[in-house]
Formats: sequence, C-alpha cells, structure tokens
Amino acid sequence: MFFASKIRATAEAVGIEVSFPRSVEKLIEKAREAKPGLVVVDLHHTKLDPAALAAELKANEDLREVKLLGFFSHVHTDLQRNALAAGYDQVVPRSVFARDLAQILATAQR
Repeated sequence: MFFASKIRATAEAVGIEVSFPRSVEKLIEKAREAKPGLVVVDLHHTKLDPAALAAELKANEDLREVKLLGFFSHVHTDLQRNALAAGYDQVVPRSVFARDLAQILATAQR
C-alpha cells in the first residue's frame, strides 16, 4: 500500500496518469487502451504472476515495446534473476526504485 500511494503522489507531481490493475488480464486490457510507456511491477505481488505478465506483454505485438520494470527486496535476488529471464527490461531493488521514482516516471512519459 505504501508504494501505491508513493507512486500515485509522485506521478501526480510529474504530471502523468497511473493505474493499478490487479490481474494480468486487467493490466493487458488497460495497456491496450492506454499504450503506456512503462509498466512497473512489484515482483513480490502475491496476486500477480510477474513472469506470466512479462510473457503476455512481450508476446503481444502491440505491446511488446512497452518497457517493463520490476522492483524487489534486495535480499531476494532470485526474483531479480527470474524477472530478467522472463523478459523484464529493467529490475531494480526497492530502495533504488523509491529513490529514483520521479526520474523513472518522468522518463516513461517520453
């Protein structure tokens, strides 16, 4: 919950719209409508399979160019390896994500 509110507040500050779909299907549906520059995934999310999301996103011809960024707790390097193997464009520790959030979101809007 902390990260959702932090992401929402930071996105508002840099002037971009964000949404928080709660399933791979909803995310793909929203991505088709909005054509985002970036999809950010908490790799610890318990109701979303990060690898399935990457596979679905990268298999979709209209969405495969959408950048996919995952963040994880630095002690769970297995999540980092698995996400990169699944097709994530970038995977960063949660601390780096929190520190660089404004820059990450501003870059996504270009």
